[in-house]
Amino acid sequence: MTATADVWLPLPAEEIEGLPEGPRYRFWDGEPDFPADPADCAYYVVPYLRGSEVAVRPLPEMTSVRVVQTLSAGIDHVEPGIGLLPPGVRLCNARGVHEASTAELALTLVLASLRGVPDFVRAQDKGEWRGGFRPALADRTVLILGYGSIGSAVEDRLEPFELARIVRVARSARTTARGPVHPITDLPALLPDADVVVLTTPLTDATRGLVDGGFLARMKDGALLVNVARGPVVDTDALLAEVGSGRLTAALDVTDPEPLPPEHPLWRAPGVLISPHVGGPTSAFLPRAKRLLADQLTRFVRREPLRNVILTTGTADDRAL
Repeated sequence: MTATADVWLPLPAEEIEGLPEGPRYRFWDGEPDFPADPADCAYYVVPYLRGSEVAVRPLPEMTSVRVVQTLSAGIDHVEPGIGLLPPGVRLCNARGVHEASTAELALTLVLASLRGVPDFVRAQDKGEWRGGFRPALADRTVLILGYGSIGSAVEDRLEPFELARIVRVARSARTTARGPVHPITDLPALLPDADVVVLTTPLTDATRGLVDGGFLARMKDGALLVNVARGPVVDTDALLAEVGSGRLTAALDVTDPEPLPPEHPLWRAPGVLISPHVGGPTSAFLPRAKRLLADQLTRFVRREPLRNVILTTGTADDRAL
């Protein structure tokens, strides 16, 4: 960290307790004008929920940047700008910030969909009393696709619900204290037994369009698909065909396209519950984000290892994206 190095923050520095002394903190949350010369920025914290165009815009001029820090779990919104960065730049995500909120929403979507809460709300608007039997979560099999920190947090919240089984699936096989994590190549054999499939996988070239017609066809009749990952993980047209027939239902916090246009058929598709990408932005976000930034910047100033390093530019990990 040189004496002239800047740190760009999407929050005012005075609102973040524990920031180290030394850097010049610049507030930038995606406004048209930059707060200072991007060439002086050593640590860039990407504005939260401002989209890829904003996230990438200063990168070509950040010739001295050493760290790019997202406040999201996913990094897909900054990937288009990675090739613009000099070698040796560390890209860090916000692991530890969003797990609780996203897992809460995943559970909310599962329960609301199974128990018919959207129908109750519509009936309440009309003053109608609509009873009847609804599916329970108890005794069901839930498959979690993308067993990272968010997938694990989803399992934390599912455990008290007396499930028949939780199936964990990730890119490669491994063993955890809770049981095995299956490789993604096992999906064809696992999907037919799942009553609920929860998507928590990051968006990569390997997962884009992963939930296609073939994937959905392997899901059992009456199964529920829950997406709290990224919209393009799911083939929207294929999903529309399945929910339109009534064979599957879906609860989606993310969609493709996003935001979903008012005329899009997903809004009116039977058995579909949509929330507007609200898995992360809750009251839990700011305290956790501030703690992460204070810790990361303290590590940076002290030249200690950073947390949550996803890749370093100019390396094999960078080229594999």
